[in-house]
Amino acid sequence: MSALPTTVTAASALAATDPLERLGLLTLGVTLLACVLAVVGVHAYASGRAQRQALVDRLSQAGPPPLAGRSRRFTGVDRRLRRTRAGRHLATRLTGTGLDVTPGEFTVYVLAGSAALWIIAQSLLASFFGPLAALLGVWGAFAFLNWQRAKRIERFINQLPELSRLIANGTQAGLALRTAITMAAEEMDAPAGEELAKVADKLALGHSVDEALGELAKRLPSRELVVLVTTLVLSNKAGGQVVGSLRNLTDTLEQRKETRREVRTQLSQVNMTAYSVPLIGFGVLLMMDRAGPGTLERMTGSFPGQAAVVIAFSLYALGFFLIRRMSRIDV
Repeated sequence: MSALPTTVTAASALAATDPLERLGLLTLGVTLLACVLAVVGVHAYASGRAQRQALVDRLSQAGPPPLAGRSRRFTGVDRRLRRTRAGRHLATRLTGTGLDVTPGEFTVYVLAGSAALWIIAQSLLASFFGPLAALLGVWGAFAFLNWQRAKRIERFINQLPELSRLIANGTQAGLALRTAITMAAEEMDAPAGEELAKVADKLALGHSVDEALGELAKRLPSRELVVLVTTLVLSNKAGGQVVGSLRNLTDTLEQRKETRREVRTQLSQVNMTAYSVPLIGFGVLLMMDRAGPGTLERMTGSFPGQAAVVIAFSLYALGFFLIRRMSRIDV
């Protein structure tokens, strides 16, 4: 008889604890499921964001599309730079130069080169010249970009008469302006072929002729290109005689091409003088240090000597820019 109450008591206790255990197991299961869904959601979000950024990088005009077979370096630095206004401006300048370099790669290379120049100048000349050499390295990098861009613009301007002729022939044959631009992009060499291919890609994505050609004029600014773009845009909007306008523009561009070549030949000696003046000053510094070892270190060890060096460098830079300014003739 005593075993019966004991059995009843145990069954009652088990029945009382079963709901609590089931609730605990249910809570644990829901928690595990929520954790799994959270991990899957974070992974899907990160993957989608990476794909979106890759698509933006491919379609954006701010940077050249990555070439097949070449792995990009410093992608993290490049993504951070492209989010800033200065980074987007740098990407536009790099696109205009035609160099296969991303803003991140350019920034890292410039910083590394400036650090190397700092160390070399500090060891060869004096410690005072280290920061000056680093600043000169940064200025030289952007000056190289400007030179490369000007060189590409010059090559593009030389191709403008042929470009205008091809578009005129295409429109005269009954092709639409978009088709004529695509045809010219396939037939012309770089840089005109590459730039027109970008314009054709923009038109294929749904951009208007005004927007696509306006971006081209922004990448490679020149009077000749602005005139050509304005002629094409106005003819496309108003439906005017685009063939006759392009024929006249072709003759004008040929004449301007010859005039620019003559002016550049006449000013070649002046440009060489502008670059020779700073090199002479740098050579004098090297000769002074070799004639009397430690001369530059003693000269820059006091404030008057440092001020004299800074003033001398400023005068050389001023002379360089004045000579370049006087030799600049807009044709």
